[in-house]
Amino acid sequence: MSPSGRSAGTGAVDPTYPAPRTAPAVPVGVETIITGEAVAIDLRVARLGSRLVAGLLDLLAQFYLLSLLVTLVLLAVRPDDDALLSAMVLLTYVTVVIGYPVACETLSRGRTLGKMALGLRVVRDDGGPIGFRHAFVRGLLGAVVERPGILFGLPAVVCMISSRSSKRLGDVFAGTVVLQVSVPRTVSAPPFVPPPLLGWVSLLDLSRLDDSLALRSRQFLIRAHSLSAPALERLGSGLVQEMQAVVTPPPPPGTPGWAYLSAVLAERSRRSYTRLISQRQASRPWAASPAFGPGFGPGYGAGPGQR
Repeated sequence: MSPSGRSAGTGAVDPTYPAPRTAPAVPVGVETIITGEAVAIDLRVARLGSRLVAGLLDLLAQFYLLSLLVTLVLLAVRPDDDALLSAMVLLTYVTVVIGYPVACETLSRGRTLGKMALGLRVVRDDGGPIGFRHAFVRGLLGAVVERPGILFGLPAVVCMISSRSSKRLGDVFAGTVVLQVSVPRTVSAPPFVPPPLLGWVSLLDLSRLDDSLALRSRQFLIRAHSLSAPALERLGSGLVQEMQAVVTPPPPPGTPGWAYLSAVLAERSRRSYTRLISQRQASRPWAASPAFGPGFGPGYGAGPGQR
């Protein structure tokens, strides 16, 4: 029985159960990175939209920082020569434009204020933390090549669109990549019993189903949409076989693996909830069934029509 919708042994898809979409071999937005220990890991690469928003936030922070520094410098030096004034403003501008990203990314291991707000981080191509050299190359190319004049940000955007890893020129020359390290959590639907299995689940013997197997099966169903096709088949088939070894009777012929796991977990949750309610009612018999008699109980007085 396959978790992707194929029944065990026959290889035919049961039309009664629409099989859920399986994830591609390389999930969208995920980049395979080879670490320094030659280990392949899948990481989520930051795309153009989030990087543009982070860049705008950084530009806003740089604008306020530049305004503050220029004001402080003018108040401290009070230059009388226009050339000296222009030189001081230019020097302050270059310091902020290059120094802000370099200092932030070096001290915070690849994060600026904008990246912190968007959950982004700059890392090396092998997944390790960046150093001063990487941050300086990125900041220098960003200030000199990617942002000046009428080409405000256009070279960076074109480079990110054409790059599979959304790299701008600074990332290409520095050997870095920007990752999305903070991903919003999604709320998954709880396991349910597909309509064709409603009669079958009432006959299940779940006495040998332990918490460990139930938890692994639930986590598999939650993560199924983000797994590659080989991982989905391997993990799902293994869980189905483990479940069939401890749960009887077997499912009807043609039952997909995902439907089988979902139905077993949903029925287990229903029985646990029913058992919990019964235990609570047994511990509080007075709350189980309110009765009308000579009165409502001590302290309640007489009932209606009993005065």
